[in-house]
Amino acid sequence: MSIPATLRRWWAHSPVDGFVVAIVAAVVVAAFLPARGAAADILDWVVVAAIAALFFLYGTRLHPREALEGLKHWRLHLTILSFTFVAFPLIGLAMRPVVEPIVGDDLYTGLLFLCLVPSTVQSSIAFTSIARGNVPGAIVSASASNILGVFLTPLLVVALMSTSSGIHVDAGSVLKIVAQILVPFLLGQLARPWVGPFFNRHSAPTKLADRGAIVLVVYVAFSEGVRQGIWSAVGVGQVIAVAVISLILVVVMLVVTRWVPQRLGFSRADVIAIQFCGTKKSLATGLPMATVLFAGSVVGIIVLPLMIFHQIQLILCSWLATRYSREVVD
Repeated sequence: MSIPATLRRWWAHSPVDGFVVAIVAAVVVAAFLPARGAAADILDWVVVAAIAALFFLYGTRLHPREALEGLKHWRLHLTILSFTFVAFPLIGLAMRPVVEPIVGDDLYTGLLFLCLVPSTVQSSIAFTSIARGNVPGAIVSASASNILGVFLTPLLVVALMSTSSGIHVDAGSVLKIVAQILVPFLLGQLARPWVGPFFNRHSAPTKLADRGAIVLVVYVAFSEGVRQGIWSAVGVGQVIAVAVISLILVVVMLVVTRWVPQRLGFSRADVIAIQFCGTKKSLATGLPMATVLFAGSVVGIIVLPLMIFHQIQLILCSWLATRYSREVVD
């Protein structure tokens, strides 16, 4: 077998997400070649359009009927949503006295923000499937999490971060949320009967387009950080501390989302769905939301913890899903 073929095979089975690699590349490019002057102004408008298009695509993909039909298994979905939008935010607030002195205000703000974003869709379903869990339940819960997250995440930011992290979401920010996130999402939901089949038939280029938009968002956010010189305020030790805290947070949530459902009497398949959907945080949704919510702030630093957390959760959940799969086979 040739070396390129071996590398492709290794990459296909690697827990490292190619999407994250592209995002890291955007950060590196921004560090050495940040957008400046007229180019930066143009890219700011491009990002506004890209975020609107991104949430329009999200609206066309998520079928509200599936979420309504899935309410028959309401205990499963309520448990997952409680972990996503109640347990995570409470943990984010509780860790402030210990974490903030270690990583600083901005990175703690980023850690709190990651606790407020919705669950992932694709990876939650994929890992549930690999582990032989309740895949239909995972589909409904992950989809419902993203639908509700469009509304709940901005509300949680206003309620929790305005007072605890020095972030102030004013009327202008609310209007931006409505214009760039809620309106495109609702338009996507309305247009779904007509454009949904087209996007389903062309899922690969659509996926490439929305991930490309997110990479662009990262590049613009980190370019702004470089222009403002904010990276001199973040040390290597702080980044390592964020990685360790993220690792601990993922492990704690994986343990809690297994222990609690077992005590509540859920089946093995349901426990797996709860565990993988209840511990995940969506990079694809969180990054563009942060760009809208924290416009004018140090967005690059705020989204850094979410980027680190995302990669750690993929690695650990990939290992755990494989282990569960082997248990069934054995």
